[in-house]
Amino acid sequence: MKVGLLGSLLVATLAGGFIAAPANADVLLVERAQEAQTMPLPTRGMTMSQVEKKFGAPMSKRNPVGGANEKRPPITRWVYADYTVYFENSHVIDAVLNKASPDETGPKPIK
Repeated sequence: MKVGLLGSLLVATLAGGFIAAPANADVLLVERAQEAQTMPLPTRGMTMSQVEKKFGAPMSKRNPVGGANEKRPPITRWVYADYTVYFENSHVIDAVLNKASPDETGPKPIK
């Protein structure tokens, strides 16, 4: 009888853990989104030199893409540990948080 009760408790505990896991993942995504709102990031219009002076050197500077003509200006990407900065010519156009893990997904886009 004791083995049956212990086995039932073990199964109930494991099942509860599997059920709670997706909810925990959702909370973490929400927490990261809230953190992004308070994290200091480069702002639109800053120059490359201003970004490097204020935030330090990036982990990597990617080669520009585009730039074939005036309608397609060069877009450069600087990768920092927690975020990536996108430049058009030499000015910031956006800064976005990097994924916490390669398989992280956010909310589905609105259709």
